[in-house]
Amino acid sequence: MSSPNVLDPSIEAIRTEILALEDRRYDAVVDGDFDVFASLCHPDLTYSHSDGSRDTTDSYLRKCREKFYVYHRIDHPVTQVLVHGDTVVVVGEMNGSITANGVVKELANNSIAVWIRHEDAWKLLAYQPTPRR
Repeated sequence: MSSPNVLDPSIEAIRTEILALEDRRYDAVVDGDFDVFASLCHPDLTYSHSDGSRDTTDSYLRKCREKFYVYHRIDHPVTQVLVHGDTVVVVGEMNGSITANGVVKELANNSIAVWIRHEDAWKLLAYQPTPRR
């Protein structure tokens, strides 16, 4: 069985779409547009944090809306976008400035985001940051 051709136009189109969705989800939390963020999430989302805690879509959105998490700045360079059928894994970084439960923090994380096709749209299924320092 051969690997998908990196130059396959359909694979490249998926990569382009996923990168745009990654921009959109990060912009949404920085802008406080949690309805946009929610629209990008799979109902079974597992959202991990760099402190090891985890949230569901509902618990994460509740914390964001109640300002437990306030995102001031995020940059998210991407190293790889791995496309395998209806699953995409985005490997990269999440660096930012946030306030978490009233404490200002600078984040420097490696990260993995998993997107899947769900009801004819790409949805974020899982997110895992790992502190680099």
